Amino acid sequence: MSKLFSPLTLRDLTLRNRTMVAPMCQYSSVDGFATDWHFVHLGRFGMGGFGLVMLEASGVLPEARITYGDLGIYKDEHIAPLARIVDFLHSQGAAAGIQLAHAGRKASTSVSWNGPEQLATEEQRRKLGYEHWQPVGPSAISHDPNDPDFQVPLALDRAGIDRVIAGFAAAARRADQAGFDTVEVHAAHGYLLNQFLSPLANARTDNYGGSLENRMRLTLEVAEAVRAVWPSGKPLMARLSVSDNAEGGWTVEDSIVLARELKAIGVDAIDCSSGGLAQGRIKPAPAYQVPFSAAVRNGAGIATAAVGLLDDVLAAEAILERGEADIIALARGAMKDPNWAVNANLALGGNYDLWPIQTQRVDSRDRFFGKAQI
Repeated sequence: MSKLFSPLTLRDLTLRNRTMVAPMCQYSSVDGFATDWHFVHLGRFGMGGFGLVMLEASGVLPEARITYGDLGIYKDEHIAPLARIVDFLHSQGAAAGIQLAHAGRKASTSVSWNGPEQLATEEQRRKLGYEHWQPVGPSAISHDPNDPDFQVPLALDRAGIDRVIAGFAAAARRADQAGFDTVEVHAAHGYLLNQFLSPLANARTDNYGGSLENRMRLTLEVAEAVRAVWPSGKPLMARLSVSDNAEGGWTVEDSIVLARELKAIGVDAIDCSSGGLAQGRIKPAPAYQVPFSAAVRNGAGIATAAVGLLDDVLAAEAILERGEADIIALARGAMKDPNWAVNANLALGGNYDLWPIQTQRVDSRDRFFGKAQI
């Protein structure tokens, strides 16, 4: 058996293989509700053989959403449509996760395909669930002063910080009620927790700013609050921008320190990405973020997921064999090929066991044309 298609156990959860669909925002919700679009979009990855399907960044509070079209998990009414997705993923043998998120100063931005024409009338705006609100952040500093889509946020006070922590904990309870196998605390990509972590976004002088210890405080308090309400047998993940990819910003070494602290709290795996601040730049290339995963895995002694142009099956297998990650996560690659896991298993010498039973007669076609290749 290949490493990629060997099981992975985190607490009481055993993934059928080490492939993961990374969170991908769809901007297709109204008032945070999952729709048939989400059901079909996500369900096909379960059918396609992935081990873990992680739902997109889901706002833990109404104001936590990146846009008015974001998925939410900030009220009990969101549970039922999410549970429908979870149940289907489970029926296909996949584990289901959801990313708990707060956009911070990057909130209340536009949905790119809804321009002035789509929002011209009150009826159109109501149909799309259009909303606009005041974002919050660690400091009153815009994500990008040169981009009018980003507002100057209100700096969170003590009550606001408490609201954030409580929002994450309440969202985790709802995720458990919906049947999710894991939740992922989103502390990456320039969103609220990443904003507190990075000295490029955090200019506070209280206990949540200044030193590394202070800048990590909110992320650790959120993780601790989530772990306290999340069932002990279910794994907890966190997504980090391991580096801001910017001078004077958050570094790989900082992430190793944070990952150790998260592990001590009860986080079981780190989903390793990078960037997200306007100042940060990195040129994408195949496997370009794998060094971040390897550094955190080896430096903090914690399981990691690698992400970022990992479509090459043999390269993905080699990453796991070298001990640079425990999970291979695809986002756009999964969108391009929802059956990537099935096809990768075949390419690595496996069989059609990952196919849904309704489709397994496809092997008869191979007797004439040969197995699928990647």
